[in-house]
Amino acid sequence: MSTLAVTPARVLRSEWHKLWTVRSTWINLALTPVLTVATAVAVASAYTPGEGADDIDPVLLTLIGMQFTQITVGVLGVLMTAGEHATGLVRATMTAVPRRLPVLWSKAAVLAAVCFTVVLATNLLAFPAAQIHLTGTPLAASLTDPGVPRALVGNAAGLALLGVLALAIGSLVRSVPAAMGIFIGGVMILPEILRMLPYDVVDRAVRYFPGKALESLTHAGPGPGLASPGTALLALTLWAAATLTAAAVLLKRRDV
Repeated sequence: MSTLAVTPARVLRSEWHKLWTVRSTWINLALTPVLTVATAVAVASAYTPGEGADDIDPVLLTLIGMQFTQITVGVLGVLMTAGEHATGLVRATMTAVPRRLPVLWSKAAVLAAVCFTVVLATNLLAFPAAQIHLTGTPLAASLTDPGVPRALVGNAAGLALLGVLALAIGSLVRSVPAAMGIFIGGVMILPEILRMLPYDVVDRAVRYFPGKALESLTHAGPGPGLASPGTALLALTLWAAATLTAAAVLLKRRDV
């Protein structure tokens, strides 16, 4: 009987298997390098020195395609939780794992690991590809320049945390359209709206919102109006952890 026991390793392996057997996983993960590298090359080839463009951070310019990646990892995270509720698969999952919470933790761990690995590999492709077109310009840089490795890794870590945040939102609302609306609105739209308000306290607070924290992590050097990389990573971690904790509390209390 012990061979049939539900263990954390088996729950983790089950979630890993489920992730890779869904077609949407392959589509979203394939779009990440395609969109990021294509955008990096297009923007770098169109870059013209002067007119204030030289102040752009070279890593941020290279990874400007992260705007698309935020959506792809968000979709992936939402589908892992809200998607299961939409298909009814969650009933079988929770029947197999009655304690429920190991399922949520395993989903978050699997998603974070996959997103971090795919995004980091993509960044290591996109940066050199863009730099081919930036050689001899003020934005020329290499992988060994100060701050560049940290920014490439930080961007991958930030996007992995955004994926976990989307996963938690999906678990909270249990609706794919609603979860995606909340994720895109909260991460990509709300900070830009709030920054229009003429209040310094609001502008300072927005620096620690998920989308702006990710932008801070994607800078090789300090940027005006941005949090430090360490503070930005902490803020993103707290956003993901708080939302995941709320999802865990409701998962224990609600019916499947």
